[in-house]
Amino acid sequence: MDYKSGKWAKKILGLQHANGSWGFFHGCGRSKENPITTEQALGKLENLGFTMNDKPIQKAVEYMNNCLIGEESIPDRVEKVHDWKIFTELMLSARIKRFTKENAQANEISAKWVEIVNRSFVGNEFDQETYNLVYHEVLNPEKRKRIIGFMNYYLISLLANNLSKNIEPIFFKYVLNYSTGIYYFGYDQPIKVLPDEFMSKETARYIRQIELLVEYESKECKEQLFFIKEWLEKNKVGKNEWDMGKFAKNEMQLSDSWRKEEDRIKDCTYVINKVMENI
Repeated sequence: MDYKSGKWAKKILGLQHANGSWGFFHGCGRSKENPITTEQALGKLENLGFTMNDKPIQKAVEYMNNCLIGEESIPDRVEKVHDWKIFTELMLSARIKRFTKENAQANEISAKWVEIVNRSFVGNEFDQETYNLVYHEVLNPEKRKRIIGFMNYYLISLLANNLSKNIEPIFFKYVLNYSTGIYYFGYDQPIKVLPDEFMSKETARYIRQIELLVEYESKECKEQLFFIKEWLEKNKVGKNEWDMGKFAKNEMQLSDSWRKEEDRIKDCTYVINKVMENI
């Protein structure tokens, strides 16, 4: 399926700045001139099939790398709750590594988080006190700044296939059972709890979490996702298609329009097929 030449791609690419960004990076300060943030643009372009082989992605990765090495800075308002340097490095590294695993700066930052999480699972259980201690040891955050937990999009993405082999399946189980899911997606329930209604916005948000988890390649992790494959099989429409309904539009629309039901089904099926292939 080729979505790269459609309306959404053209619109997003038309808003890219000369430096490779889309203005604000994370969310604060969007305006009429900058209606989409850099990470929103990159997320949508990735869903549409853009990769590191595409020049707009190359420009964006170069911009993010320049931010990491101090040659540029993101224009967002500084958030004061947590250490802003640690948080921006985490966001930038995670977004870079969505497109390339060969960026030295992003890999260096990723390695720090891998060490923190590896050392925080003690006796097959996550230990918050150990996490806090190792977090301060490795990252040296500003005093009185909130600790960033790992149950968020950026870290779940960064850690995929990088944790110790004995830690990864334990970590994965912890993620699946965490009370509010992965922060960023708006599902707000444990991933082990399936959505009540398949044709819903909740299912679309749920699937976006699963897209991230199927990137974990070990057999032990894949086996923990078999219940999702069974659930998806039960919710087919027709022979091999899926429909999450019109309320899934914000999360799932890839075609130029959903006025026709067949376009909605095509998009939903495209996304779910990729999930099924990777479980």
